[in-house]
Order: sequence, then structure tokens, then C-alpha cells
Amino acid sequence: MGRMFGTDGVRGIANVHPMTAEMALEIGRATAYVCKKQKAGRHTIVIGKDTRVSGYMLESALTAGICSMGVDVLLIGPMSTPGIAFITRSMRADAGLVISASHNPYQDNGIKIFSRNGFKLPDADEDEIEDLITSGRIKDIRPTADEIGKAHRIDDATGRYIVFCKNTFPEDQTLEGMKIAIDCANGATYKMAPIIMSELGAAVDAIHCEPNGTNINDHCGSQHVEDLVARVREIKADVGLAFDGDGDRLVAVDENGGVLTGDHIMAVCARMYKELGLLKDNLVITTVMSNFGFFAALRKMGIREGVSKVGDRYVLEMMREKGAVLGGEDSGHVIFLNHHTTGDGIITALQLLWAIKRSKQPLSELARIMTPSPQKIINVNVKSKPPLEELAEVQSATREAEAELNGKGRVLIRYSGTQSMCRVMVEGPTEELTLRLTQRLADVVQKCIG
Repeated sequence: MGRMFGTDGVRGIANVHPMTAEMALEIGRATAYVCKKQKAGRHTIVIGKDTRVSGYMLESALTAGICSMGVDVLLIGPMSTPGIAFITRSMRADAGLVISASHNPYQDNGIKIFSRNGFKLPDADEDEIEDLITSGRIKDIRPTADEIGKAHRIDDATGRYIVFCKNTFPEDQTLEGMKIAIDCANGATYKMAPIIMSELGAAVDAIHCEPNGTNINDHCGSQHVEDLVARVREIKADVGLAFDGDGDRLVAVDENGGVLTGDHIMAVCARMYKELGLLKDNLVITTVMSNFGFFAALRKMGIREGVSKVGDRYVLEMMREKGAVLGGEDSGHVIFLNHHTTGDGIITALQLLWAIKRSKQPLSELARIMTPSPQKIINVNVKSKPPLEELAEVQSATREAEAELNGKGRVLIRYSGTQSMCRVMVEGPTEELTLRLTQRLADVVQKCIG
């Protein structure tokens, strides 16, 4: 069956295994059991969700499972993934569960787990939860009478998180005089992001802030910035900020409508952090998916890079191992460890806005720090995920493409950690060559396993 937990929790189509109410109940029970092993006394688990309609079903099932194990539940309601991580840590809960499929369409959903310190649950704990479920060992552990847990709803969680985010922006600075367009993807940031930017003094124009359960990430947010680009140009905003459905990613738009991905944002912030002496060990952590241009920009600034596997959990793991404070992915998932334990789109936005205010330059000028190499990614839906090195035709096509690039680009083919998908990426010296090679490789992958 394969491992139930991917790079970002358990994920799938809602009401289809493993994203069923029955499985959510078991995940709740097993998570509660693992938490109870770690310390004596009464235990509490936080549950939050994004704005998907299936969140109601999974929230109820998780709550039932946790309470059935004698652990109390704090229900937060709609809140960003990093917001749940913060609430878990600040309320000294034993774990935090987020019901979200991040940037995926509304019919998908997922469950990711934070430990009591606000970091994503270690692989070993995920493996234990999975083993408890698949082995059936969890079924016979049933507290009774007054040992059954209770559920409580927390009403001030949003206010707590807003204060936390605002405190990551310099106390002697405001956003007065800035006009900001925000796209909240009809997701978890729809309340918080406009309030935070407004309370810091910005004039805010927010779009896609009316979630109805089925419009999350629907042609909006960090994956689809066309509406935000148009709005920035229409209202002549200084900057546009696009979040994804669960609020852990940011993609920015400059005043001319140019789009800045995570690589661009990290480069801008890395320079500011270095100038301020905040860039610990002069180091930034990223993944193999970052653009050639990003690495070139770091080297030009005299900043070292560490490169991890794809997935924010692996970026974070390397950041903690090497002592870095800044790291992230080109997707817009950026981690500022001096502020939070996980990637946070709102905090990333505030750091970028600080860089703009501090430099007294428009974002388009700051973005000149990096010149991206032409890059093309094609996502191929796959029926299975056999080891790529065992696919002779894919390996042969890869070698041919690399020979044609002749050291002036690269090929990266990898499976998605959260979807039944293979990502084919090529970077090259020209748009034409990059597109042609990417399409050729994607066709081979489609033929072999599509």
C-alpha cells in the first residue's frame, strides 16, 4: 500500500481512502495514544482546518477519535497551517492537527500533525501512528467513564495569531503609505491577512476572500496569480501578495505585474538579513528545485547555500541541523526560524514588505537581484510510482536531454510527495530548448507510467 504519510501528512480525495471519516477517526485515536505516552497527566490536542467543505466531516471524526482515547480537543476552526502550529505551541498543547490539502483543489483534503513544540511531527512518530492503525493495535485501547476526553472551542485563536504575526514586523516600522493587493485563495488567510496588513498601516485591497467550501484555490491564490496581477495594475498597488489555501506559501507581484516566486523572495530577504547581521552563518537552505539563477544570486552576494530534498520538512530539518535561520522552496514556502517553526506566508510577506520599506525601492528594483534561468515544469499524472532509475526509457531520454544541454542547464524528474504525479523539470539557456526538452521528457514519462 505504501507509506500513508507523505512529505506533508496524509492526503487524498475527501471521502476516498485514506481521506475518509473512518480513517480520520483512527488517525485521531493513534495520535492521541502517542501523545499520552510522552508525558503523564491530562492531554490536549488542537484541531484547525482550512475552508474546504470536507473539513467539517474530518474535524468531527478526528475529534471523536481523540476524545475516545481520553484526550481533550481544542477546536480552532478555519486557520492557516502556521497559525495552528503557533496556537499548539503557545497553548502548550500536546499536538496540533491541521485539516488541509494546502494548494490542492477543494475535493482533496489532508491531515498534517505538529508536535507540541510547533514543528511538524518527526517521521518516527508518524510511523508509529501508521503502525497503530494498520496493525489494529489501537482498536482495543478504550478509556471509559470520566477518562473520556472533552472538546472545547477556542474563540480568540485568530486574535492571538494576528498579534504574533504583527510582532514579527519591526516595532519602529509601519506600512503607512503602501497600497497592497492581497489574494487569499478563498482559504485560511481570508480573515487574518487583510487585518494584519491594515493594522500595520497599509491600504489593503483584498480579493478571493469569500470562501464557500468549494472555491479554495479555484483559479486564485499562489498557484494562479492572474487575477492578482490584474488587480495590482488596476489599482496601481505597490505590491501584490498571493497566499495558498492553507496560508503557508507566498508568491509576490511587483508594482508592474511581475511575479516573484519563493526563490526571488528568499534572495531579497537574504540580502537584507545579511546587511542587518541576521543571516546566521551566512547560510540559506533551499531544495534541488531552486532555479540556477537563485544559486548564482547567492554566490554573488557571498552567501552560502545548503540544498535539501524537496519538501519543507526536509528544508527545516537541514536548517535546524546547520543552524540556518532562512530557508525555503521556490514554490513560496519560506521559513524564517528566527520567527516561527514552520513556513508562514503572512510572516514571509511581512519580511518582504520590511525589505521594500527599508530599501525605499520598488519591488521590481529589488527583484533585479536575481535573473532566473528559463525553467519549465510539466506535471504528469501517473498510475504508479516505480523507482525512476528502473525506467530504462526515462533514464535514456534524460541522458539525451542532458547531452543536448551541454552543461548549460539541468534535468530533474521526481515524484510528487503529496499527489499521484511525476514532475518533469528542465532548466536551459533558452526558452525554446527548455520547453522542447521538457515536453519530450514528459511524453516519455507519460508513455511509461501515465
